[in-house]
Amino acid sequence: MPLPLSPLDWIAVAWFFVWWVGYVAFADHHRKRHPSLLSLMTTLRSQWMRGSVQREVRIGDVNIIANLSNGSTFFASTTLLILGGLLALLGTTDKLATVVLELPFTKRGPDRFWDLKILLLTGIFIFSFFKFTWSLRLFHFCSVMVGAAPEMDAPEAERESFVRRATATATLAAESFNNGLRAYYFALAALMWFLNPWAWMIATSWVVLILYHREFHSEALKAIAGASPQSGDAPGQESGA
Repeated sequence: MPLPLSPLDWIAVAWFFVWWVGYVAFADHHRKRHPSLLSLMTTLRSQWMRGSVQREVRIGDVNIIANLSNGSTFFASTTLLILGGLLALLGTTDKLATVVLELPFTKRGPDRFWDLKILLLTGIFIFSFFKFTWSLRLFHFCSVMVGAAPEMDAPEAERESFVRRATATATLAAESFNNGLRAYYFALAALMWFLNPWAWMIATSWVVLILYHREFHSEALKAIAGASPQSGDAPGQESGA
């Protein structure tokens, strides 16, 4: 049985995934040449791990990692609650359609049409759940690595090897958390499909613009890079990147 999607719906689906996958690829490539929140934080993580080697007591470092992992734990738990709610909606699509169709500009369709929208959201949140839980595990790995860090009098090569490995692990944890958080942003855009495909495509473009601005041109980026948030200079000019 063919899917109850119009040509415009198929265009909206393609628009959504092209923008999502395309932005992830663009951000990964763009940050290699331009300052971003992730690239600057990677530099700070390297400084943090190098400093942890010089500390005899590292309980503070372990506490920092525990605080970072709390965000992954919170979102993983929240995602499970959202998934439970979405799965419960699958059995009540008729009631959902009745409520949504009262909104303006809403596109009508068969019951399976609403099921597809719920399944899309379910898939997005399943993806984010795996990202958050993997981020949580990576933070735990990083905590063990800090606990096993070489002493101050260890050979320099051993200490530098630890710094590289610990920084890479912490960065992977942060990137996994960031990907899970991006999925939340795109899930909010996907909610607009319940209205109509045009609203979904506009919301997707708007989310991408927000993500791009926050990662590459936000006030937080300028503050971390050392540039004045009020100045018109690019963050890279102040940070020497």
